Amino acid sequence: MIKRHHIRQFLGVADAGSFVQAAARLHITQPSLSAGIAELERLVGTRLFVRNRRLVRLTEAGGAFLAIARDLERGFRAADSFGRGTAPDWPTLRLGTIRTIAAPALRAVVEPLLGAFGVEVIEGSDHELRGGLASGRIACAVTLLRDVEHALVAFPLWEEPYRMIVPAAHRLAQAGEVAPEDLASEIMIARRACEILEDTSRFFTAAGVRPRFALRSESDERCLAMVAAGLGITTAPISLGVPGTVPIEVTGYAFRRRIGLLCDPAFAEDLKARGLVETIAQQVSGKS
Repeated sequence: MIKRHHIRQFLGVADAGSFVQAAARLHITQPSLSAGIAELERLVGTRLFVRNRRLVRLTEAGGAFLAIARDLERGFRAADSFGRGTAPDWPTLRLGTIRTIAAPALRAVVEPLLGAFGVEVIEGSDHELRGGLASGRIACAVTLLRDVEHALVAFPLWEEPYRMIVPAAHRLAQAGEVAPEDLASEIMIARRACEILEDTSRFFTAAGVRPRFALRSESDERCLAMVAAGLGITTAPISLGVPGTVPIEVTGYAFRRRIGLLCDPAFAEDLKARGLVETIAQQVSGKS
């Protein structure tokens, strides 16, 4: 018989894309999680995940089961709260956001929603927000979009490249494009919230660039302010640039990100019915 822990474990792995990360978030050991997923696959009679050394992804059957699992988890949560009295009116919407969304862009998303909902904004990583969507803790998130989204509805908002951000007075500010080795002598600032931090590290290491760091911070605002002050340079999506900084292209550094609203299907229908998807898209187009 399929039990609730099977569903939570399945959703944990599906959202994390990793048994190691899912086990940490579920506060169980990796062997226990692997055994639970194996038991679930035996119960449903098919493989739900394709596993290799670096990536765990859903099989076709797993993608189909994902919608069922999300519905089951919502049902479990509704059963948990049944009979506990009337829920408070606020908030009527818990909106997730990754931490690397520029304030003007997030404002452009939130303002239209405030006309229809009491909004609570919850920050987290992409993996954390997807976990919140899976469990029903949040109904919608401003986050990274994948090429394929299973059982969630995605409304794309914008796409942007990552660039090297340098002070406006920097020697390379007018270069337009530089080679990685041109940055070998530069002092860097590490944005710890960056979604591609590991990819960036591998890119520069492969190019033989091992910089010194003047600052490592979770705060994008602080990192970009320090770039403007001349403390160092950093990589960031171009939407995070601030006055006094200039984005330049680094040869071969071709990372991009797609940002959008990722929603529970029922809430997505509500957004569309209220005309909020179009309003948010129009607001964001002038802010991102």
